[in-house]
Amino acid sequence: MTTTATAGSVGLVTAQTLHFDEPLALACGRSLDSYDIVYETYGELNADRSNAVLICHALSGHHHAAGRYRTDDRKPGWWEECIGPGKPIDTRRFFVVSLNNIGGCHGSTGPASINPGTGQPWGPDFPDLRVRDWVHSQARLADRLGIDCWAAVIGGSLGGMQAMRWALLYPDRLRHCVVIAAALRLSAQNLAFNEIARHAIEADPDFDNGHYLRNGKVPVRGLSLARMIGHITYLSDDAMADKFGRELRSGSLEQGATEAAEFQVQSYLRYQGSQFSESFDANTYILMTRALDYFDLAREYGDDPVAALENSRCRFLVVSFSTDWRFSPARSREIVDALIAARRDVTYVNIDASEGHDAFLMPIPRYLDVFSAYMQRVEADR
Repeated sequence: MTTTATAGSVGLVTAQTLHFDEPLALACGRSLDSYDIVYETYGELNADRSNAVLICHALSGHHHAAGRYRTDDRKPGWWEECIGPGKPIDTRRFFVVSLNNIGGCHGSTGPASINPGTGQPWGPDFPDLRVRDWVHSQARLADRLGIDCWAAVIGGSLGGMQAMRWALLYPDRLRHCVVIAAALRLSAQNLAFNEIARHAIEADPDFDNGHYLRNGKVPVRGLSLARMIGHITYLSDDAMADKFGRELRSGSLEQGATEAAEFQVQSYLRYQGSQFSESFDANTYILMTRALDYFDLAREYGDDPVAALENSRCRFLVVSFSTDWRFSPARSREIVDALIAARRDVTYVNIDASEGHDAFLMPIPRYLDVFSAYMQRVEADR
C-alpha cells in the first residue's frame, strides 16, 4: 500500500501481511501447514484487474522494492530505479506487487520464524524449498488479491528463474515474462561459489548446526564472509577497478611502514559483510542458495529446454549484461534460443554495461530505455 507519490517515487509505503492456513505441499515432500507472506503494493489495481505486475526478488532481496517507510529513510526500496511514476514499471499504469518469499527473513515465514510444533525457531528444520514452491505460494497470494492473470511477472537473477517457472506452472496466468540476468540452470562455477559461501557459514563456531537462534547467537563471521564471496561475483573486474583501483584506505605500501596497508576494496567488502550479517538470516541464506542450485528449468522435460518452454503461452523479454560473469550473456542466449525453437514470442537485448551482474539494479540509460519500451508493450497488450 502506498501513500501519495512524489516525483519519480511511489512515496511512503506500508508492508502488509497475509496469513495462509491451507497447507502448502512442497517439492521436498513435506508441507507448511500455515505461513505468512509479507508484501507491498504500488499503484492502483484497475477495474478489470488487468494491470497487475508481480516482482520476484533475487537471493538477498525482499518485499521492499520501492518507496520509503519514513521520510527520513536513508535508502529507498531495492528496485527504486525501475519502479515508480515515469519509470519502466510505471505505477501510474501498473499495480505492482512485491513480496518476500517464504523461507525469507523479512517477515514471511522462514527459518527464523517460530515452529508452532516446538515453540522454538525453525532453524535448520525448516523445509527445503524449490523455486516452484515460491511460485505456488505466489499464485495463492494472487488468488487472495483477486488477480487471475498478471500483466507481467518480472525478476532479475533468481527472480528471473521464478518468472520462467511461472510461465510453465501457470501458463494462463501471465501475459508477459521478463527475465533479467538469469539462466536455465546454474553453471558448475556458480554451484561452487554457493558451496563455498555455505561452508563459510557452517564453519562459524556460532552456527551451532543451524540452531544459533535458540542460543541467542548469530554466525556473524561466517555470514559476513559468505556475503563477501557473493558480492565480488556480482561486480565485474572493470567495475571494481573503477570503484576502488588499488587505492589505500589506510597505511602505506612503503618498505618499513609501521602500519599495514589496507586497500579500499578490503574495507568495502568488510563493510558489506558486516551490514549483511545484521539484516539477513544465515539459515535463509543456506536455504535460498540451495534453491538456486537445484533450479533446472528443463530437468523434468528430458533436459530439453525447448520441450519445457513449449508449455509457456506468454511473451518474453530476456535481458543480459555484457560484463555479467555470474549469469553471462551466453546463459541468456540459451534461454532465447530455446524460446525461438519453441516458437515463442521473445525479445532479447544484451546491454553493454560495466557493472557486472549488479547492473540489473542500476540506472543504466540503455537498460532503462529498453525496459520502458517493453513495458509499454505490456500495457498495450492488456
